[in-house]
Amino acid sequence: MLVSVLIPAYNEEQTIRQVLDNVQALPIEKQIIVVDDGSTDGTFAILEEIQEDSDITLVHYNENRGKGYAIRSGIPHIKGDSVVIQDADMELCPKDILHLVELLREEETEVVYGSRFMKGRGNASLHNFLANRILAFYTNCLYGSRITDESTGYKAFSAELIKILNLTCEGFEFCPEVTAKILRAGYKIHEVPVSYFPRTKKEGKKLRFWSDGLYAAWTLLKYRFTSKDKIFNN
Repeated sequence: MLVSVLIPAYNEEQTIRQVLDNVQALPIEKQIIVVDDGSTDGTFAILEEIQEDSDITLVHYNENRGKGYAIRSGIPHIKGDSVVIQDADMELCPKDILHLVELLREEETEVVYGSRFMKGRGNASLHNFLANRILAFYTNCLYGSRITDESTGYKAFSAELIKILNLTCEGFEFCPEVTAKILRAGYKIHEVPVSYFPRTKKEGKKLRFWSDGLYAAWTLLKYRFTSKDKIFNN
């Protein structure tokens, strides 16, 4: 099974090379797609250098549009049977992609999330842990699901499914939108535990827990009552 690893990147010059080295070392047949979302540091220069020696698909925008837009821009380039979203930081361990892909290979499994909290709090701060658990509980109440980590950066899909979803996200609302539409369409989200090494804002953390969390809650609520005929592309 060819796995497309889609990496949205914005101002990640400190970690992008390490992420790509780790992904390239995975013992699976893979395609690597990197979308540079208007980085203003040295990220794009590093990617251009890497591309000269590696078979990666590189997409670049001159201005920052947001994570959701970057992921949507990468979807048309998918050649694999499945796709895994990989952030350009090292908060999640690329070796855990193997666990997502292994489960995705099983019959009738279309969606797998890498949960940071299946085995408890781990390395997360207390407010990070609580905010994410509240959001997962809220998702489960709305959609009758049983997931433990809605906003995880590790999301894996069959390529066929992700290509037909009608995604409109621009920023971090990719997570709640894709989760809502998958659950609304009747698909089950499977989970596997993954390692988590959170960074601070000083280290480059971009997600704002409470404001982005509230927007995620609104997005989940909005799509709960959206007509099912708007979930997929026409």
